[in-house]
Amino acid sequence: MVDERIWTAALVVIGDEILSGRTQDKNVAQIALWLNVQGIRLAEVRVVADREEAIVEAVNTLRARNDYLFTTGGIGPTHDDITVDAIAAALGVGVVHHPKAVAVLENYYATRGGITDARLRMARVPEGADLIENRMSGAPGIRCGNIFIMAGVPSITAGMLDALTGTLQGGRPVVSGTLGCWVAESEVAELLGRIERSHAGVAIGSYPFFREGRTGANFVVRSPDSAQVDRCIADLAEALAAVGRESVPGGI
Repeated sequence: MVDERIWTAALVVIGDEILSGRTQDKNVAQIALWLNVQGIRLAEVRVVADREEAIVEAVNTLRARNDYLFTTGGIGPTHDDITVDAIAAALGVGVVHHPKAVAVLENYYATRGGITDARLRMARVPEGADLIENRMSGAPGIRCGNIFIMAGVPSITAGMLDALTGTLQGGRPVVSGTLGCWVAESEVAELLGRIERSHAGVAIGSYPFFREGRTGANFVVRSPDSAQVDRCIADLAEALAAVGRESVPGGI
């Protein structure tokens, strides 16, 4: 049987405000969920400071070992928004004003005080780049080959993802099912490994918790094949029952 092609993506979250704790990132979850629907798995995430050398290193490393690379943050109008310059440096190209981006911004700001040099910064792109539509705030996202440069504001990122929906090549979306159990995961670690090995193409994640003075865990079964997920969950429930552990479909 031929192994199914697995498409992967990485995400670089850019911003000193993330690393300092002043801002809590919300883009990782929404990008991961969106990618899953496109049949693409988010394989790794890196958070980097607003430093060109850090962005260049992260971009060149992660784009080389994944099908797609997404970045969020650092494409606004201020001096510390350096993502475009850094990615252009990573690609070895110059930075230009995209004529369509200029026109979009001129139209957007026509009734909002007009275009300024600061606002024109948001029309700057690595040479040869395409645009990602932004229906919320005018300034577009940017696509450079397999790199997607997006806003840091989650609501704007969501709109850019919507504009990209259905345009990326991917595999089958990963589906999941959950089984909960009041048991310490260490007590069933070998059992979980055995069940996972007996179901090719399935991954089981174990997520422990402590509630009501008791230790438990939720076991999340993932696969591109929903029938495989169902079979694995059934076998896992049976195996837990065989060692005297009652499971809870859907999790606890």
